[in-house]
Amino acid sequence: MSKLLAKEKDIVVPGECLAEGMDYLPGNGTYREGDKILASQLGLVSVDGRAIKLIAVSGKYLPKRGDTIIGYVKEILMSGWMIETNSAYHAMLGMKEATSDFIPKGADLTQYFNFGDYIVCKITNVTSQKLVDVTVRGPGLRKLKDGRIITVNTNKVPRIIGKKGSMVSMIKQATDCKIIVGQNGIIWLQGEDPKMELLAVETIKKIEKESHISGLTDRIKEHLEKATGKKITSSVSGE
Repeated sequence: MSKLLAKEKDIVVPGECLAEGMDYLPGNGTYREGDKILASQLGLVSVDGRAIKLIAVSGKYLPKRGDTIIGYVKEILMSGWMIETNSAYHAMLGMKEATSDFIPKGADLTQYFNFGDYIVCKITNVTSQKLVDVTVRGPGLRKLKDGRIITVNTNKVPRIIGKKGSMVSMIKQATDCKIIVGQNGIIWLQGEDPKMELLAVETIKKIEKESHISGLTDRIKEHLEKATGKKITSSVSGE
């Protein structure tokens, strides 16, 4: 008879037995050994029907095609810009992906992006050798001006965004801050009121710290309402 040994959102360590029997299937971060499913990494248990998978709680960002990330200009080359991506791999922003302008050979590329500039960009390609290409030609992709940059654990990004953007929407609603969450764990935010900016940062860090605890959405809603005196609406509860 099959038996589930780990509960939803349990934190487990490599080698820990999650289920016995053949009714359950191993998913990401797990593997089968005989009739047992074991954890292959440190992570949070997620049970989806018969499939058991783990959500990693640590580790560097791994670039994926289609991801929208925030990076900064690390180096300027003859053919474009080298972008730091908060991962083990840098990305290349070529001139054709940076602007629709014609850039003559030998032009001063700093007039477009300079050292240390932060940009919102989309990953267009990742080769088997982990060479990463990005573009800033698309809706919402651009150089970031002013504002504040914070870095979070990449694996907590889905919780910070929330289901259908519910969590980050609550923070925007409460603080009137503009917020862009990069899938590589870098977040940009900007608010007219410095106190509200700080509240947004504090709330994001709170989500990062408490992401494994159930009822997170309701707790964050209560936290923001207490801090601002506003009535916050959320499309999701009990998340």
